Amino acid sequence: MVIRQTIYILLSIIGLVGPWYFNLQFMSQGKDYIAFIDSAFANSASSSFAVDAFIAYFAFAVWAFIEARKIGMRYAVVYVIFGGMVAFSSALPLFLFMRERHLAKSKEEL
Repeated sequence: MVIRQTIYILLSIIGLVGPWYFNLQFMSQGKDYIAFIDSAFANSASSSFAVDAFIAYFAFAVWAFIEARKIGMRYAVVYVIFGGMVAFSSALPLFLFMRERHLAKSKEEL
């Protein structure tokens, strides 16, 4: 179980640092969030990635709420907001990390 948790937290950190490296470069050019979304749909290739990411994010949001409720995990909304505002590539592995911890703790309590 510890190996999975380590992998998830490392992926969460990489998923935060990687996208934000490029996000900060973009914002340093004086561009805002609307320009970011416009750029995500600048051509067919970037549009494909953007639509793919948006659909994956929304699927995660639905699953996170359902899964959190099912296993009694609190604060699912935090991961969903974090994914939409900061980085989905960080929020998903962070949720998985916290889910693993929650399940391990629940198992210990039995």
